[in-house]
Amino acid sequence: MRTTTATVLSRILVFAVLGIAALAIIAPFLWIFRGAISPTDAELYQLPPTLFPADPTLENFGKVATQVPYFRFILNSLIVSTTITAAQLITCSTAGYAFARFDFPGKGIAFAVVIGSLMIPIQVTIVPLFLVMSKLQLTNTLWSLILPGVFSAFGIFLLRQHFLSLPRELEEAATIDGAGHVRTFFQVMLPLSGPALATLGILTFTYWWNDLLLPLVMINDTETQTLPVGLVLLAGRFSTGSLGTIAAGITLAIIPVLIVFLIAQRSIVQSIASSGLKL
Repeated sequence: MRTTTATVLSRILVFAVLGIAALAIIAPFLWIFRGAISPTDAELYQLPPTLFPADPTLENFGKVATQVPYFRFILNSLIVSTTITAAQLITCSTAGYAFARFDFPGKGIAFAVVIGSLMIPIQVTIVPLFLVMSKLQLTNTLWSLILPGVFSAFGIFLLRQHFLSLPRELEEAATIDGAGHVRTFFQVMLPLSGPALATLGILTFTYWWNDLLLPLVMINDTETQTLPVGLVLLAGRFSTGSLGTIAAGITLAIIPVLIVFLIAQRSIVQSIASSGLKL
Protein backbone atom coordinates (compact mmCIF):
# COMPACT_ATOMS: atom_id res chain seq x y z
CA MET A 1 0.00 0.00 0.00
CA ARG A 2 2.80 2.37 0.90
CA THR A 3 4.60 1.49 -2.31
CA THR A 4 1.48 2.23 -4.35
CA THR A 5 0.94 5.57 -2.60
CA ALA A 6 4.59 6.54 -3.08
CA THR A 7 4.37 5.63 -6.76
CA VAL A 8 1.23 7.72 -7.28
CA LEU A 9 2.76 10.70 -5.45
CA SER A 10 5.97 10.44 -7.47
CA ARG A 11 3.99 10.40 -10.71
CA ILE A 12 1.96 13.39 -9.63
CA LEU A 13 5.17 15.25 -8.78
CA VAL A 14 6.71 14.36 -12.15
CA PHE A 15 3.62 15.49 -14.06
CA ALA A 16 3.48 18.71 -12.04
CA VAL A 17 7.11 19.54 -12.81
CA LEU A 18 6.70 18.67 -16.48
CA GLY A 19 3.51 20.73 -16.66
CA ILE A 20 5.20 23.78 -15.18
CA ALA A 21 8.17 23.37 -17.56
CA ALA A 22 5.84 23.01 -20.54
CA LEU A 23 3.90 26.10 -19.50
CA ALA A 24 7.13 28.09 -19.17
CA ILE A 25 8.13 27.04 -22.70
CA ILE A 26 4.71 27.69 -24.25
CA ALA A 27 4.08 31.04 -22.52
CA PRO A 28 6.27 33.17 -24.85
CA PHE A 29 4.60 31.66 -27.91
CA LEU A 30 1.16 32.36 -26.47
CA TRP A 31 2.17 35.96 -25.80
CA ILE A 32 3.39 36.36 -29.40
CA PHE A 33 0.19 34.86 -30.80
CA ARG A 34 -1.88 37.08 -28.52
CA GLY A 35 -0.01 40.11 -29.81
CA ALA A 36 -0.63 39.02 -33.39
CA ILE A 37 -4.41 39.01 -32.91
CA SER A 38 -4.58 42.11 -30.69
CA PRO A 39 -6.10 45.22 -32.31
CA THR A 40 -3.89 47.60 -30.25
CA ASP A 41 -0.53 47.37 -28.52
CA ALA A 42 -2.03 48.68 -25.29
CA GLU A 43 -3.71 45.33 -24.63
CA LEU A 44 -0.30 43.67 -24.46
CA TYR A 45 0.63 45.74 -21.41
CA GLN A 46 -2.60 45.60 -19.46
CA LEU A 47 -2.58 44.18 -15.93
CA PRO A 48 -3.69 41.63 -15.07
CA PRO A 49 -2.90 40.05 -18.45
CA THR A 50 -5.55 38.08 -20.33
CA LEU A 51 -5.10 35.03 -22.50
CA PHE A 52 -7.09 36.45 -25.44
CA PRO A 53 -7.83 40.04 -26.44
CA ALA A 54 -11.34 41.37 -26.02
CA ASP A 55 -11.70 42.06 -29.75
CA PRO A 56 -9.34 39.71 -31.68
CA THR A 57 -8.46 40.62 -35.25
CA LEU A 58 -6.41 39.24 -38.15
CA GLU A 59 -5.53 42.64 -39.61
CA ASN A 60 -1.95 42.44 -38.35
CA PHE A 61 -1.26 39.47 -40.62
CA GLY A 62 -2.35 41.50 -43.63
CA LYS A 63 -0.18 44.44 -42.63
CA VAL A 64 2.98 42.28 -42.64
CA ALA A 65 2.93 41.76 -46.41
CA THR A 66 2.29 45.46 -47.08
CA GLN A 67 5.19 46.77 -44.99
CA VAL A 68 7.94 44.40 -46.19
CA PRO A 69 8.31 41.87 -49.04
CA TYR A 70 7.45 39.18 -46.51
CA PHE A 71 6.54 36.39 -48.91
CA ARG A 72 9.75 37.02 -50.83
CA PHE A 73 11.63 36.52 -47.57
CA ILE A 74 9.76 33.26 -47.03
CA LEU A 75 10.62 32.07 -50.55
CA ASN A 76 14.30 32.88 -50.06
CA SER A 77 14.35 31.04 -46.74
CA LEU A 78 12.63 28.04 -48.28
CA ILE A 79 15.17 27.91 -51.13
CA VAL A 80 18.13 28.15 -48.77
CA SER A 81 16.79 25.76 -46.12
CA THR A 82 15.53 23.04 -48.46
CA THR A 83 18.65 23.13 -50.66
CA ILE A 84 21.01 22.89 -47.70
CA THR A 85 18.91 20.15 -46.12
CA ALA A 86 18.94 18.05 -49.30
CA ALA A 87 22.68 18.60 -49.73
CA GLN A 88 23.48 17.63 -46.15
CA LEU A 89 21.40 14.47 -46.35
CA ILE A 90 23.59 13.41 -49.27
CA THR A 91 27.01 14.51 -48.03
CA CYS A 92 26.55 13.57 -44.38
CA SER A 93 25.07 10.15 -45.08
CA THR A 94 27.88 9.16 -47.44
CA ALA A 95 30.61 10.55 -45.18
CA GLY A 96 29.04 9.04 -42.07
CA TYR A 97 28.83 5.63 -43.76
CA ALA A 98 32.46 5.87 -44.83
CA PHE A 99 33.62 6.71 -41.30
CA ALA A 100 31.49 3.94 -39.82
CA ARG A 101 32.33 1.06 -42.16
CA PHE A 102 35.48 1.76 -44.19
CA ASP A 103 39.08 1.55 -43.05
CA PHE A 104 41.39 3.95 -44.88
CA PRO A 105 44.66 5.75 -44.07
CA GLY A 106 44.14 8.80 -41.87
CA LYS A 107 40.62 7.83 -40.89
CA GLY A 108 41.14 8.64 -37.22
CA ILE A 109 42.78 11.98 -37.96
CA ALA A 110 40.09 12.95 -40.45
CA PHE A 111 37.32 12.11 -38.00
CA ALA A 112 39.13 14.03 -35.26
CA VAL A 113 39.23 17.07 -37.54
CA VAL A 114 35.50 16.72 -38.17
CA ILE A 115 34.75 16.52 -34.45
CA GLY A 116 37.17 19.35 -33.69
CA SER A 117 35.38 21.62 -36.14
CA LEU A 118 32.29 21.38 -33.94
CA MET A 119 34.14 23.39 -31.31
CA ILE A 120 34.85 26.30 -33.66
CA PRO A 121 32.06 28.91 -33.51
CA ILE A 122 30.88 30.43 -36.76
CA GLN A 123 31.86 33.89 -35.49
CA VAL A 124 35.51 32.85 -35.85
CA THR A 125 35.14 31.89 -39.50
CA ILE A 126 32.62 34.49 -40.66
CA VAL A 127 35.21 37.03 -41.85
CA PRO A 128 37.32 34.53 -43.88
CA LEU A 129 34.09 33.09 -45.25
CA PHE A 130 32.93 36.52 -46.36
CA LEU A 131 36.28 37.17 -48.07
CA VAL A 132 36.04 33.85 -49.93
CA MET A 133 32.50 34.58 -51.09
CA SER A 134 33.55 38.08 -52.10
CA LYS A 135 36.39 36.71 -54.21
CA LEU A 136 33.97 34.29 -55.87
CA GLN A 137 31.55 37.21 -56.44
CA LEU A 138 28.78 35.36 -54.66
CA THR A 139 27.88 37.97 -52.05
CA ASN A 140 24.34 39.31 -52.32
CA THR A 141 23.25 35.95 -53.73
CA LEU A 142 21.64 32.96 -52.07
CA TRP A 143 24.68 30.86 -53.02
CA SER A 144 26.68 32.66 -50.33
CA LEU A 145 24.28 31.11 -47.82
CA ILE A 146 23.90 27.70 -49.44
CA LEU A 147 27.53 26.73 -50.11
CA PRO A 148 28.78 27.08 -46.48
CA GLY A 149 26.00 24.79 -45.30
CA VAL A 150 26.48 21.92 -47.76
CA PHE A 151 28.59 19.98 -45.24
CA SER A 152 27.90 19.53 -41.54
CA ALA A 153 30.25 18.07 -38.95
CA PHE A 154 27.32 17.41 -36.64
CA GLY A 155 25.43 15.60 -39.40
CA ILE A 156 28.44 13.42 -40.20
CA PHE A 157 28.84 12.53 -36.53
CA LEU A 158 25.13 11.80 -36.07
CA LEU A 159 24.87 9.49 -39.07
CA ARG A 160 28.20 7.84 -38.34
CA GLN A 161 26.89 6.89 -34.88
CA HIS A 162 23.69 5.63 -36.44
CA PHE A 163 25.48 3.43 -38.97
CA LEU A 164 27.65 2.01 -36.19
CA SER A 165 24.50 0.92 -34.36
CA LEU A 166 23.36 -1.18 -37.34
CA PRO A 167 24.52 -4.84 -37.31
CA ARG A 168 27.28 -5.74 -39.75
CA GLU A 169 25.48 -8.98 -40.55
CA LEU A 170 23.15 -7.02 -42.84
CA GLU A 171 26.06 -5.89 -44.99
CA GLU A 172 27.62 -9.33 -44.94
CA ALA A 173 24.36 -10.83 -46.18
CA ALA A 174 24.21 -8.23 -48.96
CA THR A 175 27.82 -9.03 -49.91
CA ILE A 176 27.00 -12.73 -50.13
CA ASP A 177 24.16 -11.83 -52.50
CA GLY A 178 26.69 -10.05 -54.72
CA ALA A 179 26.00 -6.45 -53.69
CA GLY A 180 28.86 -3.96 -53.69
CA HIS A 181 29.34 -1.02 -51.34
CA VAL A 182 27.18 1.35 -53.38
CA ARG A 183 24.29 -1.08 -53.70
CA THR A 184 24.54 -2.04 -50.03
CA PHE A 185 24.47 1.60 -49.02
CA PHE A 186 21.43 2.53 -51.10
CA GLN A 187 19.39 -0.68 -50.79
CA VAL A 188 20.23 -1.84 -47.25
CA MET A 189 21.62 0.97 -45.08
CA LEU A 190 19.59 3.96 -46.23
CA PRO A 191 16.19 2.24 -45.91
CA LEU A 192 17.08 1.47 -42.28
CA SER A 193 18.16 5.06 -41.62
CA GLY A 194 14.82 6.81 -41.94
CA PRO A 195 14.67 8.16 -38.34
CA ALA A 196 18.28 9.38 -38.43
CA LEU A 197 17.84 11.06 -41.81
CA ALA A 198 14.57 12.62 -40.67
CA THR A 199 16.28 13.95 -37.56
CA LEU A 200 19.13 15.49 -39.51
CA GLY A 201 16.70 16.94 -42.03
CA ILE A 202 14.52 18.58 -39.39
CA LEU A 203 17.44 19.96 -37.39
CA THR A 204 19.16 21.26 -40.52
CA PHE A 205 16.03 22.86 -41.91
CA THR A 206 15.21 24.51 -38.58
CA TYR A 207 18.74 25.85 -38.12
CA TRP A 208 18.98 27.46 -41.55
CA TRP A 209 15.39 28.68 -41.44
CA ASN A 210 16.26 30.61 -38.27
CA ASP A 211 19.81 31.64 -39.18
CA LEU A 212 20.37 35.39 -38.86
CA LEU A 213 24.12 35.98 -38.76
CA LEU A 214 25.17 34.64 -42.17
CA PRO A 215 22.45 36.43 -44.21
CA LEU A 216 23.11 39.61 -42.26
CA VAL A 217 26.78 39.51 -43.25
CA MET A 218 26.56 38.14 -46.78
CA ILE A 219 23.55 39.98 -48.20
CA ASN A 220 22.76 43.68 -48.45
CA ASP A 221 19.94 43.57 -51.00
CA THR A 222 16.54 43.59 -49.31
CA GLU A 223 14.91 41.42 -51.97
CA THR A 224 17.53 38.70 -51.45
CA GLN A 225 17.29 38.57 -47.68
CA THR A 226 15.88 35.63 -45.75
CA LEU A 227 13.07 35.60 -43.24
CA PRO A 228 15.05 36.20 -39.99
CA VAL A 229 16.61 39.36 -41.43
CA GLY A 230 13.21 40.31 -42.82
CA LEU A 231 11.76 40.18 -39.31
CA VAL A 232 14.55 42.46 -38.12
CA LEU A 233 13.73 44.88 -40.93
CA LEU A 234 10.07 44.67 -39.99
CA ALA A 235 10.94 45.65 -36.43
CA GLY A 236 13.48 48.27 -37.49
CA ARG A 237 13.77 50.02 -40.82
CA PHE A 238 10.17 49.45 -41.92
CA SER A 239 8.60 49.54 -38.48
CA THR A 240 5.42 51.52 -37.94
CA GLY A 241 5.65 51.10 -34.19
CA SER A 242 3.04 48.30 -34.09
CA LEU A 243 4.04 45.34 -31.95
CA GLY A 244 1.03 43.46 -33.31
CA THR A 245 2.44 43.52 -36.83
CA ILE A 246 5.82 42.29 -35.62
CA ALA A 247 4.14 39.54 -33.59
CA ALA A 248 2.14 38.51 -36.66
CA GLY A 249 5.33 38.22 -38.70
CA ILE A 250 6.96 36.10 -35.99
CA THR A 251 3.87 33.88 -35.76
CA LEU A 252 3.91 33.21 -39.50
CA ALA A 253 7.62 32.34 -39.27
CA ILE A 254 7.12 29.92 -36.38
CA ILE A 255 4.13 27.96 -37.68
CA PRO A 256 5.85 25.95 -40.50
CA VAL A 257 8.77 24.82 -38.35
CA LEU A 258 6.50 24.04 -35.42
CA ILE A 259 4.26 21.83 -37.54
CA VAL A 260 7.20 19.93 -39.02
CA PHE A 261 8.79 19.45 -35.60
CA LEU A 262 5.59 18.15 -34.02
CA ILE A 263 5.20 15.64 -36.83
CA ALA A 264 8.80 14.40 -36.68
CA GLN A 265 9.57 14.66 -32.95
CA ARG A 266 9.31 10.90 -32.44
CA SER A 267 11.95 10.28 -35.11
CA ILE A 268 14.25 12.85 -33.49
CA VAL A 269 14.06 11.19 -30.06
CA GLN A 270 14.45 7.71 -31.51
CA SER A 271 17.47 8.65 -33.64
CA ILE A 272 19.36 10.58 -30.93
CA ALA A 273 18.78 7.76 -28.44
CA SER A 274 20.02 5.07 -30.84
CA SER A 275 23.04 7.10 -32.00
CA GLY A 276 24.68 6.73 -28.61
CA LEU A 277 24.35 2.96 -28.31
CA LYS A 278 27.75 2.25 -29.83
CA LEU A 279 30.80 4.50 -30.08
